[in-house]
Amino acid sequence: MAVDESVIGQPTGAYRVVIERGPVDVFATAVTDENPVFHNRSAAHEAGFDDVPAPPTYSFVMQHYGKFDDQPEDPSGGANPVADIMGPLMASGGVILHGEESFEYHRPIVVGDVLIGEAKVIDFYDKDSKGHVMTFLVIETVWTDESTGEPVVTERFNVIHRA
Repeated sequence: MAVDESVIGQPTGAYRVVIERGPVDVFATAVTDENPVFHNRSAAHEAGFDDVPAPPTYSFVMQHYGKFDDQPEDPSGGANPVADIMGPLMASGGVILHGEESFEYHRPIVVGDVLIGEAKVIDFYDKDSKGHVMTFLVIETVWTDESTGEPVVTERFNVIHRA
């Protein structure tokens, strides 16, 4: 399948999340991080945080924990290019893989934050690998502080289809 590079730059969604202490604690436990700053407000304050911080990689799941009804307008207009890309690839068979993900923190995510995330396709390409075509789709979500508009974390996620 030849990739349609016109999807690069297209939005894939927008999200508003409220960072809550319970989900942060559950996530830290799930990733077996026993550091008290992720579980205890006093320990977080002693470490210099305004409140309990979220562990690294939390931004990847936070929209599932803290997304409520009051969402921003979807810049994709409901036409998410990820579904348009992945649907035909999945229908053709092969394997879908969770590839690389990266996080660029501009400041810690802490309990009480209200964050706005805007996601878009930043790359889409094919690559030959051992006689198979691998298709890479890279999504970037920029999370900003709702009250200041300042960036908090930039997350990049790579989905791979191997024919």
